[in-house]
Amino acid sequence: MPTYNALVVHDRDGEYTNQIEEKNTKDLPEGDLLIRVHHSSLNYKDALSATGNKGVTRSYPHTPGIDAAGEIIESNDDDWKAGDEVLVTGYDLGMNTPGGFGQYICIPKHWAVKLPDNLTTKESMTYGTAGFTAALSVFRLLESGTKPDQGEILVTGATGGVGSLAVGILAQEGFDVVAATGKTSETDYLSKLGAKEIISRNDIIDESERPILSSRWAGVIDTVGGNILTTSLKTTQYGGAVTCCGLVASPELQTTVFPFILRGIKLIGIDSVLCPMNIRQQIWTKIATTWKLSTLQEIIVDCSLQKLDEPIDRILKGQIRGRVVVDVSS
Repeated sequence: MPTYNALVVHDRDGEYTNQIEEKNTKDLPEGDLLIRVHHSSLNYKDALSATGNKGVTRSYPHTPGIDAAGEIIESNDDDWKAGDEVLVTGYDLGMNTPGGFGQYICIPKHWAVKLPDNLTTKESMTYGTAGFTAALSVFRLLESGTKPDQGEILVTGATGGVGSLAVGILAQEGFDVVAATGKTSETDYLSKLGAKEIISRNDIIDESERPILSSRWAGVIDTVGGNILTTSLKTTQYGGAVTCCGLVASPELQTTVFPFILRGIKLIGIDSVLCPMNIRQQIWTKIATTWKLSTLQEIIVDCSLQKLDEPIDRILKGQIRGRVVVDVSS
């Protein structure tokens, strides 16, 4: 059986350390598809897994990596064959199942998505779970009836992975995007992605505890939660929609019913983990076609398995801009 390299996290009496280890594919869990991973990406959830967050990963040693793209080596299913290129995001990959920070993964067949013809494995991992989440958020906004002529769309946490790609996709759809960030030094970066205006996150935090405020946004893609999400609900126009996919600021939501019963606001939860396959395939088709950004290179930070320690530390501190794409093949 093939041997391969993987980043393995160990729990040593409550201290979590990682190292590159040689593994054997026979040690992988049983599954329908054995995949040689070419690229992965670093997500906030990967950093939590790599530092011992038991809400993400229950037992160690463990290989994180909730995203993976590569080539099927062995298949036990007639719908897939050796040589097919696939991508995997969500489900249990990298959480309690060995993930994309290893050169091989073994998964159930229903986790796999055929790599679209217009995407390379590296491009697909520039999107990864973050890009899929961003695209799903835009998809739900459009589905709610939000149109470019209705006004500005606010994107919070705009320099992060989800935020960066949401800014780019919305701009490509013709929306006027206002990007809110704690990194106001990144004005040039966000402008290149298509943001019409860049504001400080402090400008969208309301401490007054008023139940509703003057309206501004036709829609909001919120990636951080907490008070920023609360304020977004208070400041969205009548009939507007707010999507919610993050909790880095706080998982708590302190609000009233007033935005919903006075303005008919829609709060839309975004789940990229168990998203149904028919929707998943629609989103990846759009990512490979109308939502494939010409600015992808602006978003990418390249990394190898051997160099992940620093970006793991930085993403936990909120210091990563864009997307860290991991070359797993070397």
